[in-house]
Amino acid sequence: MKTVKMKMNVRLCVLLVVVLLFSWCVSHAALASSDKTSCDASTCSVPHSVADDGSLASYDSVEAILEKHLGANSEGLKEVKRVMYGWNRGNEVSAMKLPTKATSMAKEGKFQIEGYEFKAAPEEMRAPRLVTIGAIQNAIVANTSAPFLEQRQAIYDRVTQLIEAAGEAGVDVLGLQEAWTMPFAFATREKRWLEFAEDAADGPSFHLLSPLARKFNMVIVSPILERDDAHGETIWNTAVIIDNAGRYLGKHRKNHIPRVGDFNEATYYLEGDTGHPVFDTVYGKIGVNICYGRHHPLNWMGFGLNGAEIVFNPSATVGQLSEPMWSIEARNAAIANTYFAVAINRVGTETFPNPFTSGDGKPAHKDFGHFYGSSYVAAPDASRSPGLSRFRDGVLVTKVDLNLVRQVKDSWMFRATARYDMYADLLAKYVKPGFKPQVVSSSKMQVKPVKADEDTADE
Repeated sequence: MKTVKMKMNVRLCVLLVVVLLFSWCVSHAALASSDKTSCDASTCSVPHSVADDGSLASYDSVEAILEKHLGANSEGLKEVKRVMYGWNRGNEVSAMKLPTKATSMAKEGKFQIEGYEFKAAPEEMRAPRLVTIGAIQNAIVANTSAPFLEQRQAIYDRVTQLIEAAGEAGVDVLGLQEAWTMPFAFATREKRWLEFAEDAADGPSFHLLSPLARKFNMVIVSPILERDDAHGETIWNTAVIIDNAGRYLGKHRKNHIPRVGDFNEATYYLEGDTGHPVFDTVYGKIGVNICYGRHHPLNWMGFGLNGAEIVFNPSATVGQLSEPMWSIEARNAAIANTYFAVAINRVGTETFPNPFTSGDGKPAHKDFGHFYGSSYVAAPDASRSPGLSRFRDGVLVTKVDLNLVRQVKDSWMFRATARYDMYADLLAKYVKPGFKPQVVSSSKMQVKPVKADEDTADE
């Protein structure tokens, strides 16, 4: 018994040291960058630890900071990754060697490309269902004051380069970032940016991507700004799914529209009307939870209930608003709903010609923060890949065995132990005007009066 207690104490001590080291690394990064940025009370509300190029104290990512201060092959780093990223089949998610042509293209094109692999247990009656998932994050290329056609073509050229590398790396299913065809201009509230809107099934982005999908036998998830000519030219934030033969398979419109800070998207489009569709492709069943929907657990659940095995989360989100949540939400969704989740965020700071405000009392400004990239893939077994860079264009290539989805369902039994009838009953009551919360209170409950402090009694 004493031996068991001693072992538990040793493990707790190791974990405590790991957590302290991680905290020290992050705080050290913040201190190291404090001489690179400055602000006063009128322009900053929180300490700023991000360098002007979008890095963390000149590091690509949190992972790079940890490797620097803990040692790339140290036991401490291994324990941090176990706690932060989980283990897949008893080990950290393994790096995957990529084809030389793909890595050479990344080097020549000055973008990042990384490969990882999630494994499943071998089965006797099912062959492995191996699928290679790709995620692309990128910055805009041209200045936002350039002609719109020039801006769009510059993005097309860059994204084509990234897709070519993904294709050479063997990607089967590829996801692009939210509104990838344009700057994320919705903070400005200027309606001229609606010129980028297009038909989902016959627009210029479809005609760009369709041949690439055929060339690489690749399914592509293409989030765009849609103009629906059949319904009064209504604007939607839409993800278009192109199958591996280059054909239009379908679309999903964004379910949750933010009304917070500079995210003035409701000036352009409102909540989607497509529900939670799952697209049955040759590589598996795919869902798309666009950006702000990741804050809503029931939205993630909807795709899971419809049978999704891979759910993409194409996003455009900035540091001060969401970065502490970024590494948690898609990973939690993958665990809770038993599928692979692919979190994709654009990179860079986009500055617009005209200053704008957002009704928050802050001075007018021309940008709304740094898009911090950090795209990653999370698995249903609670493991996840490292993230891409915080400020560089990148391609994340992840080979997965979809058999892991069923294996985790069988092992953890989240579907079997869920109480969907109970949830449905509560929600049915909640949406009615006469809803009363189910709160049980003591009839004898009393609140004790608070005695004023002597120092403040006369105030």
